[in-house]
Amino acid sequence: MHIDKLMFHPEKYPTDQYYPFDLPIFRETQELLLETPVTYFVGENGTGKSTLLEAIAQRCNIHIWRGFQRKSFDFNPYRYQLADYISVNWTAGLVPGSFFGASIFQNFVKNLDEWATTDPGQLDDFGGKSLASQSHGQSIMTFFRNRYRIEGLYFLDEPETALSPKTQLELLELLEKMGRAGHAQFIVATHSPIIMACPGARIYDFDRSPIRPVEYEETEHFRVFKTFMDERG
Repeated sequence: MHIDKLMFHPEKYPTDQYYPFDLPIFRETQELLLETPVTYFVGENGTGKSTLLEAIAQRCNIHIWRGFQRKSFDFNPYRYQLADYISVNWTAGLVPGSFFGASIFQNFVKNLDEWATTDPGQLDDFGGKSLASQSHGQSIMTFFRNRYRIEGLYFLDEPETALSPKTQLELLELLEKMGRAGHAQFIVATHSPIIMACPGARIYDFDRSPIRPVEYEETEHFRVFKTFMDERG
């Protein structure tokens, strides 16, 4: 593993009134072990899994393509500060990586296409073809297949958003294969029971505090889908 432990430092938090520092899970969780090639963060919306994913990426110096940030009426000055109050344990020094978020991926695609107008070689690492010329789901999988061959630390925030169930299975196979190869480490926030089905992966449940490991069959996502399929049949 490139990083094998995440530590929280709640005694240093700047506030307990604003998100994300008002969430009990970030005050009651001391550490998370990241000892498997694939780690999943699961839970309902608003539980903090995507916020923590972003914070770890920031702490690991992985760039997040946020694009243009508009001002908000309900401005929260602490929204992106969690990274300042966590630490990670590197096993053998820093490695490169990337952060994928379905909502911000198009920002990267547009930038890459613009760079390629003056330097077509920019596309060599992505199959040699403009990602903008492909469907959203196709461009995402092209990015995954080419980027994840490179040794590194990879963060994925709800990658299932633009992927069909069949394509989610392709991503699951890719995560398992690249993780088994031993050079790539993945941390994934997801609602998809397909994507979170990677054998040997550790799943962290954000629906209870403190954050704790949970078996695949014990996740709310698996139970809901299984109940639906059983009753449908």
